[in-house]
Amino acid sequence: MYELNLIGIGTGNPDHVTFQGAQAIRAADLILIPRKGENKADLAGLREEIIAQVTETTPQIAYFDIPKRRAEDGYLRGVDEWHDSIALRWQEAIAAHSQAKQVALLIWGDPSLYDSSLRIASRLEPQPKTKVVPGITALQALTAAHAIPINEIGAPYLVTTGRRIRDEGCPAGVEKLAVMLDGECSFQSLQMDDYDIWWGAYVGMKEEILIHGPLADVAQRILDTRAQARADHGWIMDIYLLKKRGN
Repeated sequence: MYELNLIGIGTGNPDHVTFQGAQAIRAADLILIPRKGENKADLAGLREEIIAQVTETTPQIAYFDIPKRRAEDGYLRGVDEWHDSIALRWQEAIAAHSQAKQVALLIWGDPSLYDSSLRIASRLEPQPKTKVVPGITALQALTAAHAIPINEIGAPYLVTTGRRIRDEGCPAGVEKLAVMLDGECSFQSLQMDDYDIWWGAYVGMKEEILIHGPLADVAQRILDTRAQARADHGWIMDIYLLKKRGN
């Protein structure tokens, strides 16, 4: 039996790794690193850089390919089947290194906020003992980069996805919302004159890009900047915060 450690590594800046995270990396016998195609090779490279920075002797690394997600049977079913496939890749990689007792994955952001690593880990057979090392989230990095608090005094905020914004709009009574996992810039579906936006891509990394202003004024700039950055790097990670104007 092995122990599985899901280690939050922040948003791409090696300095985001906590002392606890560094200790967990050093304690690992085996680290699994996903590959997502040639255009995203630098994501694996960043993980390798972090490992090299915090270890004197590099632990054994096993690479696995992330399967493509199917969408033809609906979003939720597609995600469910995708997680099954990823769990199988984990299991195959671990089985090929059966001597490993401490297995780790370096998770972008935090394994317990808008990440599916814990759901995937629950599908492993037999079930390992799973530990989570928390990391800096994209939401924390975004608000820090813009030097703003996410909350208003005594007021709630919503963390949601681009898909839900696109399909349902902004829920009634919500004045401030953080939007994650939005590959289609779903803020375009809102009444843009009603919002201010704080947008960031590659937040916390040397490639960091930040844009802030009235949504109606900066929306096209965000679209153009995002498209160019994706073309330049072959991938993009971005997040944004919306606030209703006049509140």
